[in-house]
Parts: sequence; C-alpha cells; structure tokens
Amino acid sequence: MVKKMRRGGKTLYVCEICGLAYQEPGWADKCESWCREHEGSCSLEVAGHAEPPGTQ
Repeated sequence: MVKKMRRGGKTLYVCEICGLAYQEPGWADKCESWCREHEGSCSLEVAGHAEPPGTQ
C-alpha cells in the first residue's frame, strides 16, 4: 500500500517496497506493482517520474 507523506510543502506518495517517492499517487501505485512482480528491479519508465532524492 502506498504511503502518503508531506515533505518541503509537498504531498508525496511513497512506494513502501523500494522507497521511491512520487508527486502523483498513480505513479507510486505503478511502482509498487512493478516491485511486487519484478523483485529486485525498478522500471526505468516509472522511476523516471520519482522525486529526486534531495527532495524526499
């Protein structure tokens, strides 16, 4: 289940499997689905929409 959090005045949605954060919940949902199906890998298409690490 995607985790909702606030950082730097933004609401971010975090994949609870890999920890990547997104501004849109749909991308976090896609990330979690990918993580469940492909253990140990990330989708470059999905991860490309993640917030840069310094903003999390």
